[in-house]
Amino acid sequence: MKLKVGVTGQAGFVGYHLFRTLFLRDDIELIPFERNYFEHQQRLGDFVEKCDVIVHLAAMNRHEDPQVIYDTNLRLVSNLIAACTSRNARPHILFSSSSQEEKDNLYGKSKKDGKLKFIDWAKDNGGKVTSLTIPNVFGPFGKPNYNSVVATFCYKIAHGEEPTIINDGEVGLIYINDLVALFISVIDEKIKTASIGQNSYEMVIEPNTFIKVSTILKLLKQYKEDYMGNGVFPNLEKPFEKALFNTFRCYVPVNHYPVKYVKHTDKRGSFVEIARTETSGQFSFSTTVPSITRGNHYHTRKAERFAVISGKALIQLRKIGTSEVVDYYLDGDEPAYVDMPIWHTHNIKNIGDTELITLFWINEPYNSEDADTYFENV
Repeated sequence: MKLKVGVTGQAGFVGYHLFRTLFLRDDIELIPFERNYFEHQQRLGDFVEKCDVIVHLAAMNRHEDPQVIYDTNLRLVSNLIAACTSRNARPHILFSSSSQEEKDNLYGKSKKDGKLKFIDWAKDNGGKVTSLTIPNVFGPFGKPNYNSVVATFCYKIAHGEEPTIINDGEVGLIYINDLVALFISVIDEKIKTASIGQNSYEMVIEPNTFIKVSTILKLLKQYKEDYMGNGVFPNLEKPFEKALFNTFRCYVPVNHYPVKYVKHTDKRGSFVEIARTETSGQFSFSTTVPSITRGNHYHTRKAERFAVISGKALIQLRKIGTSEVVDYYLDGDEPAYVDMPIWHTHNIKNIGDTELITLFWINEPYNSEDADTYFENV
């Protein structure tokens, strides 16, 4: 039997990554959720009745009136509890709390009071709740000026704007992939949590990186200069810097690609530098006959470059969970490359009449036991 998991807020920053990662599991059935379920008692009841586990991520983080934040977040919790009670449903609810819980603000108070409501429900109705206190999170697809300072800096730098540092303090951060791994460990009951009441548990998730805001900004500016300016991949051996670079890449404007190479030609022929890196990786090439398409897969952590040096190609990308397809047309007469963002399925098709020659660079040598390659048509 598959474990049935629902994620409220599955369209949000953390929800997207958690939902899409769980989707890769063969032993989990995801129960779809839409925000409007909170306004429809029947739909919300049907949702909770189907779930073995509910990860409650839906919440309001920012509003000009803090009272609206408090009222909204408590209403979402109350509606979810009411639906469980009316259907006699007892799922394991994972509640996304915040390190703001103990601070004197209404957002933090909404998290604290919401947790208490879930604890009372678990005690009175035989359900189970685990509260996960989350630190500052960063990663691809975060909303600038909303989710994190990293998202704001990445967006502004990639789009040629100059970020402002208001307070150059040290911030504690966790990468979204690491956070999702912890959530899944709790779902699978493979990690110990502290008891805080009858059928109620808690886990305080600590940041795994502490770094000054100015250091983040310096790294991102270096990525802009080296990567966007000169096509150079940075050193990806340190986990935080690899995570930050993969985050930055997802804010590079679509029209940055394809990037044309500098072609050096003399009587012997031509020379083109495909990729300059400060890290290890794997280079390869392929030949493709006319009308054939390669790829249709995506990665969750790998950095990859497709370089067309001969023939005509169509490279397509689509962010997982969306329908918008980005098309790039490349011609070997003007060699160019496109880099593949993580969580974007991609392919390459020979649209010419001659053989297509493509060179590839990826930052990790292929490992069949941990390929980080998931197939999905663009």
